[in-house]
This record gives sequence, C-alpha cells and structure tokens, in this order.
Amino acid sequence: MNILVINGSPKGKYSITLHTCLYLEKKFPGQRFSYIDAGQRIKALEKDFSPAEKAIREADMLLFCYPVYTFLVPSQLHRFIELMKEHDFSGKAATQVTTSKHFYDITAHRFIKDNCADMGLRYFDGLSADMDDLLTPEGRRQAVDWMDLVLWKYGRGDARSEQVSSQRHSRPRPGISLQEDKTAEKKPGKRAVVVADLLPDDEELKGMVDRFVQEFPYECDVINIEDFPFQGGCLSCFGCASTGKCVYKDGFDTYLRETIHNHDAIIYAFRIKDHSMGYRFKLYDDRQFCNGHRTVTMGTPFGYLVAGDYSTEENLRLLLEARAQVGGNFLAGVATSEASFPAATGNLQNAGTTVSSLAATIAWAMERQYTPPRNFLGVGGMKIFRDLIYQMRGLMREDHRFFKSHGQ
Repeated sequence: MNILVINGSPKGKYSITLHTCLYLEKKFPGQRFSYIDAGQRIKALEKDFSPAEKAIREADMLLFCYPVYTFLVPSQLHRFIELMKEHDFSGKAATQVTTSKHFYDITAHRFIKDNCADMGLRYFDGLSADMDDLLTPEGRRQAVDWMDLVLWKYGRGDARSEQVSSQRHSRPRPGISLQEDKTAEKKPGKRAVVVADLLPDDEELKGMVDRFVQEFPYECDVINIEDFPFQGGCLSCFGCASTGKCVYKDGFDTYLRETIHNHDAIIYAFRIKDHSMGYRFKLYDDRQFCNGHRTVTMGTPFGYLVAGDYSTEENLRLLLEARAQVGGNFLAGVATSEASFPAATGNLQNAGTTVSSLAATIAWAMERQYTPPRNFLGVGGMKIFRDLIYQMRGLMREDHRFFKSHGQ
C-alpha cells in the first residue's frame, strides 16, 4: 500500500518526528512510503495545492506526522488541513505519529481525529512517542508494534469513521446587535486587552467584543491579530530558548511583551474553525514560544469570547481550561455566542457563559488579584515542564533561569 507521510513539522527533513516514519519505512519494506513537507512548504502549497492533492489522491493511507506544538498541531499543519478541506478525500484511511514530552498530546491527537471525521477519512488510532523514543530499544519496538497493529486493522477494515457534530455557527453571522448602551465612565487604575482574530465580515464575533468593551468597568484595548505582519509560524529553531529573542524580524516578541502582556487581564476572541481557534490564532499561539515554557503571565486573569458551537467541542473546552491551568491564570469564563445571543442553539449545559457575566468576573478577579490553586491539568502539565527544562537546561537557559527563580 502507498502510505503518504504528511510531514507537518516546519523543520522539514530535520524533524525528529519524521525520523520515526523513516525508521518505520525501513522496518516495513513491503509498504511504499511517500512524503510531503506540508509544514515547511505551506506558503508554496497555499499558492498551488495541486502537488499535495495529487499525492493524497494516490495514497491508500495518510499519516499525519508532526511535533506537538502548544496543545495542538503546528500552525503550518493546521493551515494544510484547511486547504485539504477544500477538496474531497473521503474514504481514505488516516492515522498519525507525534513526538513530544507528552504535554497535552491527547488534545493534539483528538484535533487530528476530529478533522479526519470532518473529511470522511477512516481513522486509526495514532502513535504518541516521546521525542527521545527512537533512541531506545523499547521506543523502537513500540513504533514497530504500532505499525503492525495499524496494518492489521487496515487489513480487517477496522478503521473508525466517527461523526463529528456540525459547527452551525463557526462562520461569521450577520445581524448581531448590542444591548442598550451601558457605556459609563471607566474606573481608573487597571486595563485589560482583548486579543481578537477578526475578519472584516465577522459581525457575530465583533458584536461580542463590542459588548464586552461596553460592559467592562475598566479601560480595555482591542488588538486584532489579523493586522499584525507575521512573517511566518514558529520554526521550532529553539533560538529563543537560549536568547529569549525570536529569529523572525517582524518584532512579534517585543510586541507581545510590551503591548499585550503588560495588561491586568487578557481576553481572547475567536470563532471556532476546524475544532480549534483557527489557523491564524494558532500561529499567534505558536509564536508565543518566544517566551519558551516560562509562565510569564501567571496571576493574570484570562477569559474567552467564542463564536460558534462551543458546547459540542469537547476537546476545545479541555484545551482552554488546560491553557489557563498550566499558565497559572484564573479562567474567568468562556462567553459564547450560544449563551449570549438568543438566536444561537446548542447544548446549553456546556454553552459557556454570557458576555456580561465574563466582563463582571474579569473585573472582580483583577480587583482582588484572584489566583486559585491549580488542578490536575495544571499540576501535571507543570511537572512535565519542570522535568523537561531541568534535563535540557543547557539549551533552555532562559527557561531554566525563570523556573529556578520562581521556585518551579
């Protein structure tokens, strides 16, 4: 069979994850492996997707191969999946191989699984390897055993073809109006920021942002990441791990620290797309790695404004809670279009809160500097980071200094 490895790493042929697939190719000479560097060549594929389309159509099985970045796939692979969805590849088999230190590999795998379901792909459970597994006899044995299992299940026709709830409001909807004007003189002394991913026709999300700013008792800046001139997604070059400075010259690292992180609260606003916050927001998330694993915003209240069927997105709900828990941030709430606008429908039990409630809770947390203890999501995640940074302190010098100085 023809197994197409979709290499989502921006490192291309130097990807650690890719070498797991190259190893499997040697161990399974009866199968034909082909490769496409989706992560490294994403800008070229945006202009002309036909080489990727041809390779996918010729494949019997698609193998998404990527390092876990910030709870999910690299933004470059996220964008590749967006491009895939413009075509019909239904019926093909798909699986995945990742490498990481097992920091929220579960949310990354679920993201791929849900998007495979969207595309009508027959999904086989993937391999979540440690980034050092290929160097150990046990790790190599586990990789081979996993490939054996996938091929055996493929031969039996045992692939999963699960249905995912449709995202009824994931695209911009017009006609959202504000409540009566509640604009009042803002309280002095504190300031929040809304970091939004707003398209020109995104009236639904813009209405939520406007309502939040209107009802929030303190001054609130609004930053649209669509306006920032990103040169590209995170390259995982690790230059920032030792210097604290990003290799890109677009100034994002300075902009992040001096324009966004200097606020008393941060509210993120996005529309649900492909079971996440969308490619552009993921690019913003990945580029925050200029701060490495350092929890530089700990103690800052977080909130979210989400347009779309949040109640149906189990993985996204876990991801947003985990982000706040690991970062040491109080998650003041997730205000959704389902809960905020009567026209929205869905499972209201998981539909989040209203914009008004979020605005009030963020203000309360800012005033009291409220920071609750971490739960399992935060404690477990930070233990993984602690061990990783200590083991790699020679490379991650900035992280090591930060963790040591903060007693982490």
